[in-house]
Amino acid sequence: MSLSDALIKITNLRLRTFIGFNPEERAKQQDVVINIEIRYGLAPACLSDEVQAALDYKQITKQVIRHVEEGRFLLLEKLVGDVLAICCEPEPVCHVRVRIDKPHALRFADSVSLSLEWQRDQPSFS
Repeated sequence: MSLSDALIKITNLRLRTFIGFNPEERAKQQDVVINIEIRYGLAPACLSDEVQAALDYKQITKQVIRHVEEGRFLLLEKLVGDVLAICCEPEPVCHVRVRIDKPHALRFADSVSLSLEWQRDQPSFS
């Protein structure tokens, strides 16, 4: 059987962080909603149910949570870039897409979001 890359989606991870440069944004945490897609080369051992061959998305998610909740960010671009960098670290990862929404950032909009992508054949994101 021929295998394609696996795609893991982490959907609507809701966290709170300091995001923004206005005085009220710097004083009070705000909600952010994070969506992550991680594409990686599926090891044949995964089909045999060998846990050590799988990508540890729980560990990646824990790193993201810790970084976001403990951080302070002026720009949404910086936050998205940091999350992207965390997600592309594991060796089998070949493509990552991160989108972060900042709900209620604009008065008449549900949210403002920013997306970034990274691919292994490109230089490392940092």
